Amino acid sequence: MLSKVTSYFKDGSRGIRYHIGAIVYSIVLLVASIMMVLQGSWVSIIIATICLAHSLTVAAYMIHECAHNTVFKDTGNNARLGRLLMWYVGASYVTYEQVRYKHFRHHVDNDDVVSFDNERFMRERPKLLASIKALEFFYIPAHDMLMHWIMVFNSIYLPENNDRKLSNLSMLLLRGLFFIALAWVDINLLLVYIVAYIMMITVLRFMDSLQHDYPYNLTLYSDEVPPRKGDKQYEREHTYSNPLNPDRKYIDWLVLNFGFHNAHHERPTLAWYQLTDYHRQHFGQEYCIAFKTQCKIFHRYRVARILNEGGDLDHLEDVEGGEFLRAAKNGQVYGGNAASFLTPF
Repeated sequence: MLSKVTSYFKDGSRGIRYHIGAIVYSIVLLVASIMMVLQGSWVSIIIATICLAHSLTVAAYMIHECAHNTVFKDTGNNARLGRLLMWYVGASYVTYEQVRYKHFRHHVDNDDVVSFDNERFMRERPKLLASIKALEFFYIPAHDMLMHWIMVFNSIYLPENNDRKLSNLSMLLLRGLFFIALAWVDINLLLVYIVAYIMMITVLRFMDSLQHDYPYNLTLYSDEVPPRKGDKQYEREHTYSNPLNPDRKYIDWLVLNFGFHNAHHERPTLAWYQLTDYHRQHFGQEYCIAFKTQCKIFHRYRVARILNEGGDLDHLEDVEGGEFLRAAKNGQVYGGNAASFLTPF
């Protein structure tokens, strides 16, 4: 029986240990958070929020694993798990196939390839932009929340999804009933989910912020030929790693080793638990931005990062490649926002 189960996983028994371990860990945190919320004390609610936020974060990164087919041998099984996890992390308003398509275009095109011009959308709405800047000043990830809002109403805002109005409406109704059920059981369950979801978004965008200096191009659903498609040298020079602590292996398990981004782009078929060793063998500290510096950039440029302007770095020339990495190591880049693999547009 065990050998049959093992045969489904891409990396056999090792895949079971790590992938199932991550999923079980996420489920345990979910159950624990529900139980703590129902206890009713403020201390238990705060701890429950942190637990649920990390449960959602691990689930989100497992979607990324599914998209790269690192969990199961069969792509269909990866897709089924990915769709289930997308419901849990609130990304089920779009399809798993869209998430996977955009992410693979990112890998193949060597671009932040998109279809929705979020910068233009904000610039054309000065009041919205001002509100987003105000919220970002207080560390509320309003820019990324805007992108998730667009995802929720994707059949309205995205021309390529206009034919999905019925499925989009159905998902809105199902998720709406889910939230009503949470509030009916205990209003704190709904509030904790909302806050934990915002915390998950914050973690995902913190990890995404400095991993590339790719420009964003509106070519996701166009016939335009990507100028850097398949250029592995360009990819390596414009990809950076931001582990939490490269010297202590288990700390980065908190984000399923997503910070070892050079290793991931060099070998996108490696599972999350294989990235640390590959990074140490082929990249090392040279490609890493220190965690303390990441936090400094994230804090200091939380408003300027929205449009990559308006901060004390405006007078500097734009840098890329090795120069970008050196500037990032010195805390002299704005970083990026709203590039989550969960928002496929």
